[in-house]
Amino acid sequence: MTIPPLWIGLAVFIGVTALVAWLATGLRNPHTDRLESRLQQYAKPGPAWAKQTKPTSLLAEPLEEKISLLEKFLSRFGNFSLLFEQADVAMTVPRLVLISGGLAVLGGVLGLLLRWHGALIPVGLVAGGSLPMLWILWRRKQRLKQFAQQLPDAMEMLARALRAGQSLAAGFQLIASEMPPPIGKEFGRVFEEQNLGIPMEESLREMTERVPNLDLKFFATAVILQRQTGGDLAEILDKIGRLIRERFQLWGQVQALTAEGRLSGVVLLALPILLFFAVYHLNRDYVMVLFTDPMGKKMLAGAIGMQLLGALVIKKIVNIQV
Repeated sequence: MTIPPLWIGLAVFIGVTALVAWLATGLRNPHTDRLESRLQQYAKPGPAWAKQTKPTSLLAEPLEEKISLLEKFLSRFGNFSLLFEQADVAMTVPRLVLISGGLAVLGGVLGLLLRWHGALIPVGLVAGGSLPMLWILWRRKQRLKQFAQQLPDAMEMLARALRAGQSLAAGFQLIASEMPPPIGKEFGRVFEEQNLGIPMEESLREMTERVPNLDLKFFATAVILQRQTGGDLAEILDKIGRLIRERFQLWGQVQALTAEGRLSGVVLLALPILLFFAVYHLNRDYVMVLFTDPMGKKMLAGAIGMQLLGALVIKKIVNIQV
């Protein structure tokens, strides 16, 4: 199938334009944008009641409000702001949509340049558009895993600080200054919130929302109960740290026992995909029957369904909660 040069040029133009727009918006920090917008609200002249009222005319509505419509629509599918905080990335919903759209266009352009069949062009679009979200999810997973590994040392450091006569807030500051991110950054944020007058209970609850870790919830609950009823918090922290270390030891044994199953699952799931592209490269007409023949389409849909079902079954078998 011959691709008209006009279509290729148009796709390249759209992809380059999306990349330039992404680079232009990527230079700004979303935290700085929010700070500037809040400062501008108080810097505008006029009475205080006029600053709090929203414009009633559509023409008078600022352009920044148009972006919030996209955020409200995508919020039905998940809390993206919380996801960005958990992954510790300077990202906003409009920027994510822009980057995903640009990479989707580049995936389609790549398929056109490689002269893929028309039925495979959507695969390139979906693959390119899903890369930013996959990267954010991977970064979130790695950050939460690193936080869980640092938590026992943080508990022991905080317990030693309490035994030395320091306050709980001073212990948080010690963790923030002595330990690397992400745990140092999270405890430092709690310490800064204390300096701004936010109650300790509220700061700890917000940290457990940003970091969905079961051991961290135990720590937050222990601190809140100790502040309400009293008790030896240092001893409780030592027990929590010891429990976390024992859990990590058991988790390592489980990972070693299930390594063969996880490797088998990766091979069984990746082999059909690699074989498809290999046969597509060697004999394209032989593979295109799956997209042109009605029975081939049914077989392809059944194969994809069985692949997904097999992936869920294998994940259920090897994923043992500790």
